[in-house]
Amino acid sequence: MALNLDETVVLVIDDEKVLRDGAERILSRMNCRVLKATQGEEGLAVLQKEQVAIVLLDMKMPGMDGMEVLRHIVAMERGILVIVITGYATVETAIEAMKRGAYDFIPKPYEPDQLRIVVNRAREKLQLQQEAERMAGERRRTLRDLHTEKSRIHTIIEYLPNGVIVTDAGGQVVLINPAFHELLGLPEDLGPGRKIEAYISDPGLCRLILEISQGRHIDFDDIPTYELELPDGKCLLARGRPVLGERRECLGAVVNLVDISAMKALDKMKSEFVAKVSHELRSPLSTIHEQLAVVLSDMVGDAASPDDVNMLSRAKEKTQGLISTIGDLLDLSRIEAGIAAKESKPIQLKELLQNVVDFLGVKAKAKGQTITLSAPAEPLPDMPADPLALESVFGNLITNAINYTQEGGAIQVLLDMTGMNFRVIVKDNGIGIPAKYIDKIFERFYRIKNEKTRYVTGTGLGLPIVKGIVDSMGGYIDVESESGKGTAFTVILPMRQ
Repeated sequence: MALNLDETVVLVIDDEKVLRDGAERILSRMNCRVLKATQGEEGLAVLQKEQVAIVLLDMKMPGMDGMEVLRHIVAMERGILVIVITGYATVETAIEAMKRGAYDFIPKPYEPDQLRIVVNRAREKLQLQQEAERMAGERRRTLRDLHTEKSRIHTIIEYLPNGVIVTDAGGQVVLINPAFHELLGLPEDLGPGRKIEAYISDPGLCRLILEISQGRHIDFDDIPTYELELPDGKCLLARGRPVLGERRECLGAVVNLVDISAMKALDKMKSEFVAKVSHELRSPLSTIHEQLAVVLSDMVGDAASPDDVNMLSRAKEKTQGLISTIGDLLDLSRIEAGIAAKESKPIQLKELLQNVVDFLGVKAKAKGQTITLSAPAEPLPDMPADPLALESVFGNLITNAINYTQEGGAIQVLLDMTGMNFRVIVKDNGIGIPAKYIDKIFERFYRIKNEKTRYVTGTGLGLPIVKGIVDSMGGYIDVESESGKGTAFTVILPMRQ
């Protein structure tokens, strides 16, 4: 490697004059300024006065030995590279010296070429260290200068209506705009230069910003957002992205803060409206449904017109569909309000699943289908949860499996433990879900419509309800499917909520 260094200062600490002078002759021709000392104390005195880069240190000297001198040099924390010279000492002593902070060693007596090689290697290391420090300094300066940079970009950030804050890789704030101050109610004189905790009191958001700043989310596109609720009722949404250098190294993070209080209020009004309307509609619809059932039961005998019976039967079926839709809307309203699970108590998941399978087994049997539950023979731990919420989750999944599986098909419900979590798989060999629809099936009111599904009734709210309940319990749901071969829904639920 070609070197282009300024004059390197080398200190030779050796009690043998011949070796000191020999080292000076060799190193002087390598663009080095050589200083000499005959013993350890003298060498340490030179180091107090001179900016030495490399020290050639004899291990065996009168007075203070080389190991003690090495200890003092390392304690200075000046980045001095120490090359120990082993003559009297063994190789094991040299290795021990390197464990204590020496850079390299050279045996005594040494050839001129050996000395040139080891010193050149030390100079290359110094050059790399200086370059790394220079680049790190430039990165720090680039981010820290953001706050004082009088550029068009800085002006734009200053007048953005959204809060913006920029941190370096250590989580120290290097830029903050007025909107950020206003949204969090920070003092105007609280400028950059402090850790993120000095500006944001929420530990969860601080932790997320620090993770982004340190590069833990460089390879992830789906960096989580964070909702921050303030004591005055204001709700803020934080989005963060890493600031990357030319080599994709993480220099810090930029965080955008948006006031979503109005959106939250609108969502709440919408949910309350849906809940109120649903409550108002469910009672009269239930009454109509019951009256239609009574009329149909009375329409017996030859006097009953087939057309009338068919018309009233369809009306009864449609009212039942509306009642189911209203029930689903009320479930969604409870999920949005954060009350998806009303009552938490110890549940034996195996027993609950068996009850759901037995109840829906009648419907499966009517289509000539088989439905089975497989679970470990040994008792499983209790799970604290709302039984109605769990019944809704697995009732919806098993009902879907029955509806979208042909007559004579098979449905399996598998229960086991994975780590500290329960895993339930609802698997069928039905018509399956085309790959292009997999990402949409958890959207509200979304239903796959084709020749195979046109006769399957539903509201398109079952899977959104399932996902909402599972999410509220800190769980996870996934689906695997192949068109024409079947579908498998996997639900992971934590043992402790």
